[in-house]
Amino acid sequence: MKFDDYRIAPEIKRNLAALGLRRPTDIQFKAIPPILNGEDVLAIAQTGTGKTAAFAIPVVHRLHERKKSRRTEGIQCVVMEPTRELAVQIAEVFDAIGRHTRVKTLCVFGGVEQDPQIARLAKGIDILVATPGRMFDLVSQGHIRLDRVRMLVLDEADHMLDLGFIEDIRDLVRFLPRSRQTLFFSATINDKIKKLAYSLVRNPIRIQIAPDDPVARNIAHSVAFIEMDDKRFFLARLIGENPESKILVFVRTKVRAERVAKALERAGIRSLTIHGDKDQHERLEVMQQFREGAVKILIATDVSARGIDIPDVDRVVNYDLPEAAENYVHRVGRTGRGERRGLAVSFCSPEEKPVLDEIERFLGKPVTVLPIGKGAYRETLVLHRDGTDKLAALKEEIERTDQRWKKPGKSGG
Repeated sequence: MKFDDYRIAPEIKRNLAALGLRRPTDIQFKAIPPILNGEDVLAIAQTGTGKTAAFAIPVVHRLHERKKSRRTEGIQCVVMEPTRELAVQIAEVFDAIGRHTRVKTLCVFGGVEQDPQIARLAKGIDILVATPGRMFDLVSQGHIRLDRVRMLVLDEADHMLDLGFIEDIRDLVRFLPRSRQTLFFSATINDKIKKLAYSLVRNPIRIQIAPDDPVARNIAHSVAFIEMDDKRFFLARLIGENPESKILVFVRTKVRAERVAKALERAGIRSLTIHGDKDQHERLEVMQQFREGAVKILIATDVSARGIDIPDVDRVVNYDLPEAAENYVHRVGRTGRGERRGLAVSFCSPEEKPVLDEIERFLGKPVTVLPIGKGAYRETLVLHRDGTDKLAALKEEIERTDQRWKKPGKSGG
């Protein structure tokens, strides 16, 4: 089935074609019809399955069909996102799908001045994409009215719970009409998520996209066994051998992210970092540069990158193995999107071997080992040491030479 076969507005069909979207993914095939019919949906689908378009396409169509003109009747749809980056990203999808329709979308989030957002709200919008904190502030101040909302989309619900937004969500829902359509999307499901879901949806169509493999089949997984202190040299080598590749590097902490970036800088490699210490302007600037390919290396922590859609990532590097096997799936899901082949390589130090074992159990199969001979290992360290390391090595070599010449039997020229 193609999007041309759906009963959706011709403007939306043209927009999908312009985006290169011709056939629905599994989640889109299963979710779009019930959403078009006005039914509540509870969908479990991982990152990279096309779930954003699964709700954006029918939402834009329904609102476009209802509107007789471009004048707004108040906010008709609220889309709640856990992070600022996700909110911006999802709003961009709505804008792209809704081009040349009568539907207006606005994104609001914290970390920036609210006055421009308030001014834009006053002009009238149909779809509000928001993070819970900023949205609650604007509702409390009277700048957002939710009494005409017909549709609520709760996206990345599991991540919302992880970040502690459950009370904010419940507080905001009290402002919404009871007779609304609710669309609940999550990458994972457990008792806590079920409890939240069934407090919001009514007689939902339940959809679960569960591939045989926890991660996409078109991702090649590999692991290299490397000492913790040597990882930066092997990262520099991998980048040097793949100069045109867009590479996403995962580390465990924000301090670690900055240290790795500094090490790459000393090796003459430009990279960007994204983590919790970046302000909103910096984060948006980083994401724009990486998406556009101005800088091809992005170093990220798990929390900062969760759910962010970064197109055309060629390789994911697990510089540090994740604390939980589930996070491995979220990480490597950034590559191998759609028809593209993806590559995921993990650097595993001896102390991280138990984590690798857990990941392999979760995947249900071993990860291919990249063999590194002793000669190749030493060569990498020599070729990719930064200036400080080279100086230290040179001093050691001088000292060893001095010692040899001082031994009995040696005499100067």
